[in-house]
Amino acid sequence: MEACAGAHYWARELTKLGHTVRLMAAQFVIPYRKHGKNDANDAEAICEAVGRPNMHFVAVKTEEQQAVLMVHRARSLVVANRTGLVNQIRGLIGEFGLVVPKGVAKLRGQLPSILEDAENALPALGRETLAGLLEQFRELDQHIHRYDVKIRELAQQSDSARRLMQIEAIGPQTATALVASMGDPHVFKSARNYAASLGLIPRQNSSGGTTRLGPITKRGDRYLRTLLVHGARAYIRVVDKKTDGKSIWVRRVKERRHVNVAAVALAAKHARIAWAMLAKGTEYRSVQPEEAAA
Repeated sequence: MEACAGAHYWARELTKLGHTVRLMAAQFVIPYRKHGKNDANDAEAICEAVGRPNMHFVAVKTEEQQAVLMVHRARSLVVANRTGLVNQIRGLIGEFGLVVPKGVAKLRGQLPSILEDAENALPALGRETLAGLLEQFRELDQHIHRYDVKIRELAQQSDSARRLMQIEAIGPQTATALVASMGDPHVFKSARNYAASLGLIPRQNSSGGTTRLGPITKRGDRYLRTLLVHGARAYIRVVDKKTDGKSIWVRRVKERRHVNVAAVALAAKHARIAWAMLAKGTEYRSVQPEEAAA
Protein backbone atom coordinates (compact mmCIF):
# COMPACT_ATOMS: atom_id res chain seq x y z
CA MET A 1 0.00 0.00 0.00
CA GLU A 2 0.96 3.63 -0.31
CA ALA A 3 2.14 5.13 2.98
CA CYS A 4 -0.69 7.63 3.40
CA ALA A 5 -3.12 8.58 6.18
CA GLY A 6 -4.34 5.48 7.99
CA ALA A 7 -1.85 3.21 6.20
CA HIS A 8 -0.12 2.06 9.39
CA TYR A 9 -3.46 1.14 10.98
CA TRP A 10 -4.54 -0.93 7.99
CA ALA A 11 -1.07 -2.49 7.77
CA ARG A 12 -1.39 -3.70 11.36
CA GLU A 13 -4.90 -5.01 10.75
CA LEU A 14 -3.89 -6.87 7.57
CA THR A 15 -0.85 -8.30 9.34
CA LYS A 16 -3.16 -9.79 11.97
CA LEU A 17 -4.96 -11.61 9.13
CA GLY A 18 -1.69 -13.22 8.03
CA HIS A 19 -0.73 -10.90 5.18
CA THR A 20 2.75 -9.51 4.60
CA VAL A 21 2.31 -5.76 4.26
CA ARG A 22 4.67 -3.42 2.44
CA LEU A 23 4.22 0.34 2.63
CA MET A 24 5.69 2.51 -0.11
CA ALA A 25 6.01 6.28 -0.30
CA ALA A 26 3.70 7.74 -2.92
CA GLN A 27 6.61 9.40 -4.70
CA PHE A 28 8.00 5.93 -5.55
CA VAL A 29 4.66 4.70 -6.92
CA ILE A 30 3.81 7.67 -9.15
CA PRO A 31 6.46 6.89 -11.84
CA TYR A 32 4.79 3.51 -12.46
CA ARG A 33 1.34 5.00 -13.12
CA LYS A 34 0.88 4.97 -16.87
CA HIS A 35 -2.29 7.04 -17.26
CA GLY A 36 -4.44 9.43 -15.26
CA LYS A 37 -4.94 9.02 -11.54
CA ASN A 38 -7.77 6.73 -10.49
CA ASP A 39 -8.10 3.74 -8.19
CA ALA A 40 -7.49 1.16 -10.90
CA ASN A 41 -4.38 2.88 -12.26
CA ASP A 42 -3.06 3.43 -8.73
CA ALA A 43 -3.52 -0.25 -7.91
CA GLU A 44 -1.73 -1.26 -11.10
CA ALA A 45 1.14 1.11 -10.31
CA ILE A 46 1.46 -0.27 -6.79
CA CYS A 47 1.57 -3.85 -8.11
CA GLU A 48 4.26 -2.82 -10.58
CA ALA A 49 6.32 -0.86 -8.03
CA VAL A 50 6.29 -3.50 -5.31
CA GLY A 51 8.00 -5.99 -7.60
CA ARG A 52 11.02 -3.78 -8.22
CA PRO A 53 14.13 -5.32 -6.60
CA ASN A 54 15.46 -2.01 -5.24
CA MET A 55 12.18 -0.56 -3.98
CA HIS A 56 12.36 1.26 -0.62
CA PHE A 57 9.67 0.47 1.93
CA VAL A 58 8.35 2.27 4.99
CA ALA A 59 8.47 0.43 8.31
CA VAL A 60 5.04 -0.28 9.78
CA LYS A 61 4.78 1.57 13.08
CA THR A 62 3.22 0.13 16.20
CA GLU A 63 0.43 1.82 18.10
CA GLU A 64 2.90 2.82 20.82
CA GLN A 65 5.26 4.44 18.31
CA GLN A 66 2.43 6.39 16.72
CA ALA A 67 1.27 7.53 20.16
CA VAL A 68 4.75 8.89 20.91
CA LEU A 69 4.78 10.70 17.58
CA MET A 70 1.36 12.13 18.43
CA VAL A 71 2.93 13.82 21.47
CA HIS A 72 5.67 15.28 19.27
CA ARG A 73 3.21 16.51 16.65
CA ALA A 74 1.00 18.08 19.31
CA ARG A 75 3.99 19.85 20.84
CA SER A 76 5.07 21.14 17.42
CA LEU A 77 1.58 22.54 16.86
CA VAL A 78 1.63 24.40 20.17
CA VAL A 79 5.12 25.75 19.46
CA ALA A 80 3.94 27.01 16.05
CA ASN A 81 0.92 28.66 17.67
CA ARG A 82 3.13 30.34 20.25
CA THR A 83 5.48 31.61 17.54
CA GLY A 84 2.54 33.04 15.62
CA LEU A 85 1.21 34.68 18.79
CA VAL A 86 4.62 36.21 19.58
CA ASN A 87 4.88 37.67 16.08
CA GLN A 88 1.33 39.01 16.32
CA ILE A 89 2.02 40.69 19.66
CA ARG A 90 5.25 42.26 18.40
CA GLY A 91 3.43 43.62 15.36
CA LEU A 92 0.53 45.03 17.38
CA ILE A 93 2.61 46.86 19.98
CA GLY A 94 4.96 48.06 17.25
CA GLU A 95 2.11 50.23 15.97
CA PHE A 96 2.40 52.19 19.22
CA GLY A 97 6.16 52.62 19.04
CA LEU A 98 6.87 49.76 21.47
CA VAL A 99 9.64 47.61 20.02
CA VAL A 100 10.55 44.20 21.47
CA PRO A 101 13.50 42.25 20.03
CA LYS A 102 12.85 38.98 18.23
CA GLY A 103 12.60 35.85 20.30
CA VAL A 104 10.18 34.20 22.70
CA ALA A 105 12.39 34.84 25.74
CA LYS A 106 12.66 38.57 24.96
CA LEU A 107 8.90 38.97 24.74
CA ARG A 108 8.35 36.87 27.85
CA GLY A 109 10.63 39.15 29.82
CA GLN A 110 9.50 42.54 28.47
CA LEU A 111 5.76 42.18 27.91
CA PRO A 112 4.73 42.36 31.61
CA SER A 113 6.72 45.56 32.10
CA ILE A 114 5.08 47.07 29.01
CA LEU A 115 1.66 46.36 30.50
CA GLU A 116 2.68 47.85 33.87
CA ASP A 117 4.15 51.01 32.34
CA ALA A 118 1.39 53.62 32.53
CA GLU A 119 3.56 56.21 30.77
CA ASN A 120 3.81 54.47 27.40
CA ALA A 121 1.54 55.25 24.45
CA LEU A 122 -0.61 52.12 24.86
CA PRO A 123 -4.32 53.07 25.23
CA ALA A 124 -6.60 51.40 27.77
CA LEU A 125 -8.33 49.17 25.18
CA GLY A 126 -4.99 48.11 23.74
CA ARG A 127 -3.67 47.38 27.22
CA GLU A 128 -6.70 45.20 27.95
CA THR A 129 -6.27 43.31 24.69
CA LEU A 130 -2.56 42.85 25.30
CA ALA A 131 -3.26 41.44 28.78
CA GLY A 132 -5.47 38.78 27.18
CA LEU A 133 -2.76 37.92 24.67
CA LEU A 134 -0.21 37.63 27.49
CA GLU A 135 -2.53 35.17 29.23
CA GLN A 136 -2.72 33.08 26.04
CA PHE A 137 1.06 33.24 25.74
CA ARG A 138 1.51 31.88 29.26
CA GLU A 139 -1.03 29.12 28.65
CA LEU A 140 0.89 28.00 25.55
CA ASP A 141 4.10 28.02 27.59
CA GLN A 142 2.45 25.75 30.13
CA HIS A 143 1.25 23.37 27.42
CA ILE A 144 4.74 23.13 25.95
CA HIS A 145 6.20 22.50 29.40
CA ARG A 146 3.74 19.63 29.98
CA TYR A 147 4.66 18.08 26.64
CA ASP A 148 8.37 18.41 27.48
CA VAL A 149 7.82 16.66 30.81
CA LYS A 150 5.87 13.90 29.06
CA ILE A 151 8.61 13.41 26.46
CA ARG A 152 11.25 13.13 29.21
CA GLU A 153 9.12 10.49 30.94
CA LEU A 154 8.75 8.55 27.68
CA ALA A 155 12.51 8.71 27.13
CA GLN A 156 13.20 7.24 30.57
CA GLN A 157 10.68 4.45 29.98
CA SER A 158 12.30 3.39 26.68
CA ASP A 159 15.53 1.40 26.76
CA SER A 160 16.28 2.36 23.15
CA ALA A 161 15.80 6.07 23.86
CA ARG A 162 18.01 5.90 26.94
CA ARG A 163 20.79 4.34 24.87
CA LEU A 164 20.45 6.98 22.16
CA MET A 165 20.75 9.74 24.76
CA GLN A 166 24.31 8.54 25.37
CA ILE A 167 25.15 10.24 22.07
CA GLU A 168 26.23 13.83 22.52
CA ALA A 169 23.67 16.38 21.26
CA ILE A 170 20.80 13.88 21.40
CA GLY A 171 18.35 14.55 24.22
CA PRO A 172 14.95 13.11 25.16
CA GLN A 173 13.08 14.87 22.35
CA THR A 174 15.40 13.68 19.58
CA ALA A 175 15.82 10.19 21.06
CA THR A 176 12.11 9.46 21.40
CA ALA A 177 11.40 10.89 17.94
CA LEU A 178 14.13 8.71 16.39
CA VAL A 179 12.89 5.52 18.04
CA ALA A 180 9.24 6.14 17.16
CA SER A 181 9.86 7.35 13.60
CA MET A 182 12.36 4.70 12.58
CA GLY A 183 10.06 1.80 13.39
CA ASP A 184 11.91 -1.38 12.41
CA PRO A 185 15.52 -0.30 11.71
CA HIS A 186 16.11 -3.41 9.58
CA VAL A 187 13.90 -1.92 6.87
CA PHE A 188 16.96 0.16 5.98
CA LYS A 189 19.84 -1.75 4.43
CA SER A 190 22.52 0.41 6.00
CA ALA A 191 23.16 3.44 8.15
CA ARG A 192 23.72 5.52 5.01
CA ASN A 193 20.31 4.53 3.68
CA TYR A 194 18.72 5.76 6.89
CA ALA A 195 20.59 9.08 6.71
CA ALA A 196 19.47 9.36 3.08
CA SER A 197 15.84 8.78 4.13
CA LEU A 198 16.12 11.89 6.33
CA GLY A 199 17.48 14.00 3.47
CA LEU A 200 20.91 14.44 5.08
CA ILE A 201 22.99 13.39 2.07
CA PRO A 202 24.08 15.59 -0.88
CA ARG A 203 21.82 15.88 -3.90
CA GLN A 204 23.54 14.45 -6.96
CA ASN A 205 23.52 15.82 -10.48
CA SER A 206 26.15 13.51 -11.91
CA SER A 207 26.53 12.46 -15.53
CA GLY A 208 29.17 11.14 -17.92
CA GLY A 209 31.46 9.96 -15.15
CA THR A 210 31.52 13.40 -13.55
CA THR A 211 30.31 13.56 -9.96
CA ARG A 212 28.47 16.72 -8.99
CA LEU A 213 27.26 17.02 -5.40
CA GLY A 214 24.97 19.84 -4.34
CA PRO A 215 23.09 20.75 -1.17
CA ILE A 216 21.33 18.08 0.88
CA THR A 217 18.21 16.53 -0.59
CA LYS A 218 15.92 17.52 2.35
CA ARG A 219 13.78 14.47 1.74
CA GLY A 220 11.96 12.54 4.42
CA ASP A 221 10.99 13.69 7.89
CA ARG A 222 11.68 17.41 8.25
CA TYR A 223 11.02 17.31 11.99
CA LEU A 224 13.69 14.68 12.64
CA ARG A 225 16.15 16.43 10.35
CA THR A 226 15.61 19.70 12.22
CA LEU A 227 16.18 18.07 15.62
CA LEU A 228 19.41 16.42 14.46
CA VAL A 229 20.80 19.57 12.85
CA HIS A 230 19.97 21.78 15.84
CA GLY A 231 21.58 19.23 18.15
CA ALA A 232 24.68 19.23 15.96
CA ARG A 233 24.83 23.03 16.08
CA ALA A 234 24.74 22.93 19.88
CA TYR A 235 27.54 20.36 19.90
CA ILE A 236 29.71 22.42 17.55
CA ARG A 237 29.59 25.36 19.98
CA VAL A 238 31.61 23.37 22.53
CA VAL A 239 33.56 21.10 20.18
CA ASP A 240 36.81 23.04 20.68
CA LYS A 241 36.83 22.00 24.35
CA LYS A 242 36.61 18.27 23.57
CA THR A 243 39.40 15.85 22.68
CA ASP A 244 37.54 12.71 21.58
CA GLY A 245 37.79 11.40 18.05
CA LYS A 246 34.42 12.68 16.88
CA SER A 247 35.22 16.20 18.06
CA ILE A 248 38.55 16.11 16.24
CA TRP A 249 36.75 15.04 13.06
CA VAL A 250 34.17 17.84 13.44
CA ARG A 251 36.91 20.45 13.93
CA ARG A 252 38.65 19.26 10.76
CA VAL A 253 35.42 19.52 8.78
CA LYS A 254 34.75 22.98 10.21
CA GLU A 255 38.24 24.13 9.19
CA ARG A 256 37.68 23.03 5.59
CA ARG A 257 34.03 23.95 5.12
CA HIS A 258 31.40 26.35 6.44
CA VAL A 259 30.08 25.71 9.94
CA ASN A 260 26.62 24.92 8.51
CA VAL A 261 28.14 22.17 6.37
CA ALA A 262 29.89 20.78 9.45
CA ALA A 263 26.58 20.82 11.37
CA VAL A 264 24.77 18.85 8.65
CA ALA A 265 27.66 16.40 8.37
CA LEU A 266 27.57 15.82 12.12
CA ALA A 267 23.77 15.42 12.02
CA ALA A 268 24.16 12.74 9.33
CA LYS A 269 26.80 10.99 11.44
CA HIS A 270 24.48 11.01 14.46
CA ALA A 271 21.68 9.55 12.32
CA ARG A 272 23.99 6.75 11.19
CA ILE A 273 25.13 6.06 14.75
CA ALA A 274 21.51 5.98 15.95
CA TRP A 275 20.55 3.47 13.25
CA ALA A 276 23.51 1.22 14.08
CA MET A 277 22.69 1.27 17.79
CA LEU A 278 19.02 0.44 17.24
CA ALA A 279 19.62 -2.15 14.51
CA LYS A 280 22.33 -3.99 16.44
CA GLY A 281 21.14 -3.30 19.98
CA THR A 282 24.51 -1.91 21.06
CA GLU A 283 25.58 0.84 23.42
CA TYR A 284 27.18 4.08 22.28
CA ARG A 285 30.96 3.88 21.98
CA SER A 286 32.92 7.11 21.78
CA VAL A 287 35.54 7.21 19.03
CA GLN A 288 39.10 7.48 20.29
CA PRO A 289 41.50 10.08 18.76
CA GLU A 290 43.70 7.41 17.17
CA GLU A 291 40.65 5.86 15.48
CA ALA A 292 39.62 9.23 14.09
CA ALA A 293 43.12 9.80 12.73
CA ALA A 294 43.00 6.43 11.00
